[in-house]
Amino acid sequence: MRIISLDVNGVERAAQHGLFDWLRAQDADVICLQDIRVTAPELEQDPYWIDGYWQYCFEAEVPSQGGVAIYTRTAPKAIIMGLGFELADRYGRFIQADFDKVSIGSLLLPSGRDGDADLNQKFKFMNDFTGYLNKQRRKRREFIYCGSLYSAHLKLDVKNWRDCQHQPGFMAPERAWMDEIFGNLGYVDALREITRESDQYTWWPDSEQAESLNLGLRFDYQFLTPGLRRFVKDAHIPQNARFSQHAPVVVDYDWTLTI
Repeated sequence: MRIISLDVNGVERAAQHGLFDWLRAQDADVICLQDIRVTAPELEQDPYWIDGYWQYCFEAEVPSQGGVAIYTRTAPKAIIMGLGFELADRYGRFIQADFDKVSIGSLLLPSGRDGDADLNQKFKFMNDFTGYLNKQRRKRREFIYCGSLYSAHLKLDVKNWRDCQHQPGFMAPERAWMDEIFGNLGYVDALREITRESDQYTWWPDSEQAESLNLGLRFDYQFLTPGLRRFVKDAHIPQNARFSQHAPVVVDYDWTLTI
């Protein structure tokens, strides 16, 4: 099973940069998109439709402010939209597809980079989502969360970590939150199961210098319940596939989706 996750920063612009031609060539079983900024009916039209996939979308109340989508070759048993708290559901920040024994979610956090109010919303979301993840660990099924967390976890996930540690995305409370997810809650970072290499970034500031010097951070993840750890076969970030400010995260699992 191959899962591709990508924050598109608006699917219309990403499509103009060739996203859907690239996706059609990737042989993915599941595609999770974040920050689509369109309505569900719009996403069902060209150029966003991909033949051979079931397609689901949870749009924001104001479509230009978020939204997430899942494309899957296997029809799911159920689709769940939202997390049950206002900051998630108003902005269309979570959609989940349920299959036999495993659920796959597409997740979008507030970036926290648009001023104090946005940062406070991010911290509130993180707190609410931690409670949600804790409850999910008690269920008798496995979960894969594919999302743009807008937080880098470790120093090797940031190019110039000393310069970034007081900026949203690598602040102490954000790193402590990541420690909680991958520590006390027991979730697994799929990429770090495969490699401990540095320079594995998924987001870059929108400037030519940031691009040329690779001044990036790893904001995008696939993280999973520990029962799936041994099924992670490969994980990588294709750096030549750039359709937004983010890079895709591609993970192969030794798992076959069934219903």
